[in-house]
Amino acid sequence: MGTLEGTTALITGGSRGIGRATCLRLAEQGAEIVLHYNSNRAAAEEVMASIGHEVRLVRANLGSLEEIETMFSELGDLKLDFLINNAGIWKGTPLGSTPAEVVDQLIGTNLKGPFWVTQCALRLLKDGARIVNISSVAGRIGVVGGRSLYGATKAAIDSLTRNWALELAPRKILVNAVAPGYVTSDMTADYFSDPAIFERAMGRHPLGRMATPEDVADVVAFLCSDGARFITGQSINVSGGSVI
Repeated sequence: MGTLEGTTALITGGSRGIGRATCLRLAEQGAEIVLHYNSNRAAAEEVMASIGHEVRLVRANLGSLEEIETMFSELGDLKLDFLINNAGIWKGTPLGSTPAEVVDQLIGTNLKGPFWVTQCALRLLKDGARIVNISSVAGRIGVVGGRSLYGATKAAIDSLTRNWALELAPRKILVNAVAPGYVTSDMTADYFSDPAIFERAMGRHPLGRMATPEDVADVVAFLCSDGARFITGQSINVSGGSVI
């Protein structure tokens, strides 16, 4: 029997990468999973097949506040123990050549999306629930390759985490973030297909490898566990020593 038996978790962006690994880890520990995806239902169904039992699948473009609200109306009065704000996009925004639509996409999905998801989820979250936001060490350091806006959205997520921890403390809701460094995932595959970029990134990792989605999911699972019962307002660096 897992340590999360009898609980329910909503994971945004749960069909791939860190979200997929988090769905599998929390399900392994006994949580019922509500898996949010945007466009790739086949990938979401593959996660459900890997879990081995029925998973509730919900769809929304998190860049659309209307679609987020529709998704939560479909959830009805389902009570949540965990909200994992994982969904995000990773795009370059070099100064001088970034179109307005890319700026809107990044801010909409990476910042407005988690805010609106959390606002809509408040009525479903039990007192004593946990919120875990997926941030990034890019919010703490300069980011090469013209990705300043991505870093800014993640710095904002860390700020939301600290402030929500105080705002929701009267309900004993704990709010924390997990801040990975480079993770080998679908989102970064194209970026690391360049051998020079891959070697430069590896050179920053004293442990000799980059993170896997499972490395990050394990920290998310810890923050959902009783062992994290007195931790709130923190953003935990999961970069393998690449950012210290």
